[in-house]
Amino acid sequence: MYNIGIDVGGTSIKAGLVEDGNITVKSSRDVRKACGFKEVIEDIEYVIDEILKKKKIKIEDISTIGIGIPGVVDKTGCVNCVNLGLKGDPLELKLKEKFPNIKIVVENDANVAAVAEYKYGSMKGYDIGVMLTLGTGVGGGIIINGKPFSGAHGIGSEIGHIILDSNFYTCNCGNNGCFETFCSATAIIRYAQKLIKEGRETLIFNMAKGDIEKITAKMVFDAYKKDDEVARDVVRRFKEYLLKGIMSVIHFIDPEVISIGGGVSNASDIILEGLEEKIKKRVIYNGNGVAKIVIAEFKNDAGILGASAL
Repeated sequence: MYNIGIDVGGTSIKAGLVEDGNITVKSSRDVRKACGFKEVIEDIEYVIDEILKKKKIKIEDISTIGIGIPGVVDKTGCVNCVNLGLKGDPLELKLKEKFPNIKIVVENDANVAAVAEYKYGSMKGYDIGVMLTLGTGVGGGIIINGKPFSGAHGIGSEIGHIILDSNFYTCNCGNNGCFETFCSATAIIRYAQKLIKEGRETLIFNMAKGDIEKITAKMVFDAYKKDDEVARDVVRRFKEYLLKGIMSVIHFIDPEVISIGGGVSNASDIILEGLEEKIKKRVIYNGNGVAKIVIAEFKNDAGILGASAL
């Protein structure tokens, strides 16, 4: 018997057949612009069918189909996801109707990535772990005794919306001061743009060829390595709030390990420098031990691997 993991994103749906922790067959499909419940179901069926054709097996050979989705998933498998046009739609129930003899599990994508790291990667061997994905926003996945934790209403892992401080711009969720407005790639870019608009000179502006709308987080980290003053200020601020966010997670959940993933984690040499030492000094009751900070092992395949293991 085989497991299928499906990673539903805002622009594409990716699927993989997983055997002994290895993806042996892949399939993908672009998400349609006019997306909704019907289209998402059709696209999921399409990638499953492609997997079966490529492997030359039947649906009866599949044991589990796990799905990670970028939205809030309640205990009944109903999903709210603005980007996919889902408004409390019964995704898990509908798929169970289509595949009645197969175990179907739908989970938040950040929790799915955390499952991948717990099962096969950087959090393997730990009972309590937290994954932070630092990308366009800040995602969170919580693993307790081997199972993803989402709380009573499906929002228990929304770590990116912990309120840390007041900020110069408001989060997409409508609140001000969310973790992700300080520690995402978006946050890095917006603060660099702010300093440039205030008249600060920087290599970042030259890297973007004079167009601040083309600034990327990578440009900021590259300029940091060249000792650019603005980049230093941006990274200093980012790391200050990353420390605050991680300490909030530690004081609330007390995990054994915190795994950092997402595009920003590519600059791990910069963001991890001195981080554990500062955490150990500032966390309460630090004599009892403090969470280990690691970098996630899986990138693009985390969603497929984690979903297959649900």
